[in-house]
Amino acid sequence: MNDYPKHYCGIFGVYGHPNAAELTYYGLYALQHRGQESAGIVTSDGKQFHPHKGMGLVSQVFKGNVLQDMAGSIGIGHTRYSTTGSSHLRNAQPLTVDCVRGQIAIAHNGNLTNAARLREELEAQGSIFQTTVDSEIILHLLAQPTLPGQGSSLVQTLHRIEGAYSLVIMTETELIGLRDPHGFRPLCLGRIDGAWVLASETCALDLINARYVRDVEPGEIVTINRDGLTSMQAFPGHGRRAFCIFEYVYFARPDSTIANRSVYKVRVEMGRQLAREHPIAADVVVPVPDSGNCAALGYSLESGIPFEMAFVRNHYVGRSFLQPSQLIRDFDVRVKLNLIEELVKGKRVIVVDDSIVRGTTCKTRVNNLKEAGAREVHVLVSCPPHMNPCVYGIDFPDRNKLMAANLSLEEIRGYLNADSLCYLSQAGMVKATGLPANAFCMACYDGDYPVPFDPAVDKHIIERRNGRRSGLAEAPSREQAQRKPM
Repeated sequence: MNDYPKHYCGIFGVYGHPNAAELTYYGLYALQHRGQESAGIVTSDGKQFHPHKGMGLVSQVFKGNVLQDMAGSIGIGHTRYSTTGSSHLRNAQPLTVDCVRGQIAIAHNGNLTNAARLREELEAQGSIFQTTVDSEIILHLLAQPTLPGQGSSLVQTLHRIEGAYSLVIMTETELIGLRDPHGFRPLCLGRIDGAWVLASETCALDLINARYVRDVEPGEIVTINRDGLTSMQAFPGHGRRAFCIFEYVYFARPDSTIANRSVYKVRVEMGRQLAREHPIAADVVVPVPDSGNCAALGYSLESGIPFEMAFVRNHYVGRSFLQPSQLIRDFDVRVKLNLIEELVKGKRVIVVDDSIVRGTTCKTRVNNLKEAGAREVHVLVSCPPHMNPCVYGIDFPDRNKLMAANLSLEEIRGYLNADSLCYLSQAGMVKATGLPANAFCMACYDGDYPVPFDPAVDKHIIERRNGRRSGLAEAPSREQAQRKPM
């Protein structure tokens, strides 16, 4: 079982380009790392929508001549991992509706913390839902009559929903991009051949050769139509910002730029900071690819210990329809990374990863190294221990599945069979970004949730935590962790 948290979603939009569908396809292709369960694109030719979505990777969903049949110069796209709502085609985005306001399509990155309550209110008023995703709630709210003196329907909707959301919204004639007032999720603005582009990350702009303009600000609504681009702040005077710091640690691609910070450079600096906080005498620094590459390089540069890519990643691993037996022990882990034994045999090894969530994969890595003849194995992690679940759209599970929330540092080290275990401090992680601590949400580390929530009343969170992913590996109990390794 994969020991890493799942990505949430990637969103993309384009206005004013004759090849809107094709650009959106390539934009989603660049954002594939943010979700691999489903993908979808909707275009508008100014009169009607042309949608297509399906389960699987972007390249699997848009085969043959699909894109050629998607006319229009406006388009939005979405690649999804199901953080809220089950993994079914009906939950694939963008979602569309035809209402009194016309046709509306929406693609959402994030998670609403008051989704269950809003859904119950809307159903009591007669709304009929076609999906189990919280994004559909936004569509229903947008379709409601506008209250006098309360601003536009969109502004009214934003003031009713709570939690994390970056959105791209399309009508027949315009494209809208926006972020929640805390700015949990990224969204940037670019230009290509006179057209406007919205994307979760700048790497999507790079692939289509678009020029980065700026990030969409927290609480900002940008509206793009034939009159150009207009901007308004839906939450003037809103105080706290809370960008998800795990974007810098793991989620964003290293070739992206967020808040004028290179993700690659931030991760290298996290590795340097890790070396300053935890100097260890060793012969080689080894990353866990690909997420540990940058931090391991930083540790090597700061410490002077040689860097080696001893683990080789298989980039062509897909879903297996066979359940591996003991014939190939730890198949699900070994198929992804293979070890070059001669690089670690007889050596003191520092292995660097970005995070440890449940610990099962990390334990196998340590055992791989020791079986290969490593004299010592020291595990270093380029972020603090994950202590709390995320309710804003990342698949960090309940506390009983989070290793650090249930075991002491020494107990985790023993379970991993490592000679030492060190985490980067929260202060060191923030310092590596060059931004102030109050710019981030770090609830998964410190339990300080910027938007209050009550998981007891959120049925969708309960479904995700307890039902849908019943196959998740549990974090080891204290008794299991104290067992001696074989």
